[in-house]
Amino acid sequence: MAKNKNSSRQCSFCGRPEEEVGILISGLNALICNDCSAQANEISQEALNLKSSDSGKLKLNLSDLPKPEAVKAFLDQYVIGQDDAKRYLSVAVYNHYKRLLQEDSEDDVEIEKSNIIMVGSTGTGKTLLARTIAKQLDVPFTIVDATVLTEAGYVGEDIESILTRLLQVADYDVEKAEIGIVFIDEIDKIARKGDNPSITRDVSGEGVQQGLLKLLEGSIINVPPQGGRKHPDQKMIAVNTKNILFICGGAFDGIERRIAQRLNTHVVGYKASQEVAKVDKNNFIQYITPQDLKSFGLIPEIIGRLPVLTYLNPLDRQALRQILTEPKNSVIKQYKKLLSMDKVDLEFEEDVLDYVVDKAIEFKLGARGLRSIVETIMMDVMFEAPSLNLDVFVVTLDYARKQIEKSNLAALE
Repeated sequence: MAKNKNSSRQCSFCGRPEEEVGILISGLNALICNDCSAQANEISQEALNLKSSDSGKLKLNLSDLPKPEAVKAFLDQYVIGQDDAKRYLSVAVYNHYKRLLQEDSEDDVEIEKSNIIMVGSTGTGKTLLARTIAKQLDVPFTIVDATVLTEAGYVGEDIESILTRLLQVADYDVEKAEIGIVFIDEIDKIARKGDNPSITRDVSGEGVQQGLLKLLEGSIINVPPQGGRKHPDQKMIAVNTKNILFICGGAFDGIERRIAQRLNTHVVGYKASQEVAKVDKNNFIQYITPQDLKSFGLIPEIIGRLPVLTYLNPLDRQALRQILTEPKNSVIKQYKKLLSMDKVDLEFEEDVLDYVVDKAIEFKLGARGLRSIVETIMMDVMFEAPSLNLDVFVVTLDYARKQIEKSNLAALE
């Protein structure tokens, strides 16, 4: 057996004989099989990519950076309205890139990062803005949910798990992760109960806010790469958060009442009553200040580390109508794409689109409600159309009403 094995041609890398491989490629003094050549190609590509990326450092000129107007134009393709929030986000991202380039500056001026907090009711587009802007970025980007965070040692995820997600997105390249952007969603869910410090231990509210301070300000954090509690013996990775941009978002349900109370606090005399009359009572969120966030339950220290405060306007009927059809990934376009894969041309009557918008306003579900309503209307169509060999299906107003009336959504009326 040994004689036959030595006499046969075999791969010089893995040692398998020619009979056990697909192809054996011969060189000057060696042979290589197809599996080893494919693996060698992957290794060489990874080495070249690491070499060209220079260990994750950002290699851009100021002229190559996406300008704020270009970032906003990209957001406009996917998100309807919310111009103020888009402008704040566009400037923050642009300034974040410039902060990463300030090492080449000759003077002693050090640009500090401006973390952002976005306030808006549910379904107005906070998370969508964050996801959309991630498509245009050249830095690691991740979205984390503040509701799962607790103070270290309690049931839930530790604060450091935020950086664990960022490391995973950056393929555990620490230098690349240290110039990333983190979107913390549902930041209002960790507000403390009331405006006063908690007497008892608030491990999922005020305790989380205290833990976030060191991340937002900028410090070196020891991060467990695979999660802290499941793998307690793992080696920690040191991550510097100085150059990580944090964007926070939250609905802050009920904060409009606090804003209204503040606007009516200093009403003295005829002129003051005239100023109050100018307030738009249908959109109190546009008058939000850091003082309102403090009264809602965010601690002053964390408000100070989120210096840029912006808001998202409530969605009116016109905005919902545009969201339904105009963006690149609108709900109507998604369903047309789904049925076109079954070679069915889907069409909606204009009255149906208006009916969907009216229902979304009636149910107070925001932009997310549009998809729920369209899904209810389209369920039977999606079930039957692939089997009926239809060429065209037109959704009429009567059909849409019948589908809503027989569904669970009708119970919301």
